[in-house]
Amino acid sequence: MNHIDLCSLIREKSVLNFSEASDALQQILFGASKADVLPLLKQIGTIPEDIRHDSSEEKLYTKASDILFAKVLKEMNFDAVVLRERSNCADIVAQSKYHNYSLVGDAKAFRLSRTAKNAKDFKVESMVHWKGDKDFSVLVCPYFQYPRESSQIYRAALSGNVALFSWEYLYIILCEDVKESAEVDLRSLWNQSDNIMQETKIVDENKCFIRQQDENLRKILEITEEQFISYFDEIKGAVVCRGNEEIHYYESEIARIQNLNRADAIKELLASMKLESKIKTIKKFINQVQG
Repeated sequence: MNHIDLCSLIREKSVLNFSEASDALQQILFGASKADVLPLLKQIGTIPEDIRHDSSEEKLYTKASDILFAKVLKEMNFDAVVLRERSNCADIVAQSKYHNYSLVGDAKAFRLSRTAKNAKDFKVESMVHWKGDKDFSVLVCPYFQYPRESSQIYRAALSGNVALFSWEYLYIILCEDVKESAEVDLRSLWNQSDNIMQETKIVDENKCFIRQQDENLRKILEITEEQFISYFDEIKGAVVCRGNEEIHYYESEIARIQNLNRADAIKELLASMKLESKIKTIKKFINQVQG
């Protein structure tokens, strides 16, 4: 399965109600082989630009990212469950089969066209609360979408021991066939923020620690620096290719719109502004007020 196949599947299932569509996606992705999962990990962190904002397809794409994260945990020999209820809780709960610890997880995907991300988009502080009685809290985002310099998400991750993971890390872990067993305890993967916190001065707590984490994880996974760089060179190629595809989509949209006649252009503008939907919402509110 590649990313195009997954997006086609999401569009196909989006006509179902959300619970049915989610169950169908989970059955397919949980039943996929590791070979099928690997290419998806390089792509899932980027929401396609041709999926409309706030659409059923976008909601289902986000759910697919949760399912894929849980699938990776299963490949690593964890018991992992994707939670149905998403209100004020994490997306995933996982339990070690061999060692006495558990974790909550949350998966993120962003559009390449959206650059104005803030701390609330990452929900690190929420992850602290969602951990509850579990031992670790793990956030998975696209690696290159994490702030490169300083951000309050790093302070929040350090103080709350939230692991700032990435789809790229998970790709490397699966490529290296890293699995937990009676002899292998992987809790050091999820405890990175606490370990880094011990070496961080208070004045530096907002600084990006991803590069330091890269080195720590490389050592835990027992791969050379050259191997680690090679993985990321491969991933960068996929990101650049995907970016060019998204640019081509918008260029095609520009050409299509330029060829519209006046009536169709006005119709499309009104649809994009969702004016009728806004009027309907206001009318509904007025009716409620009037009893």
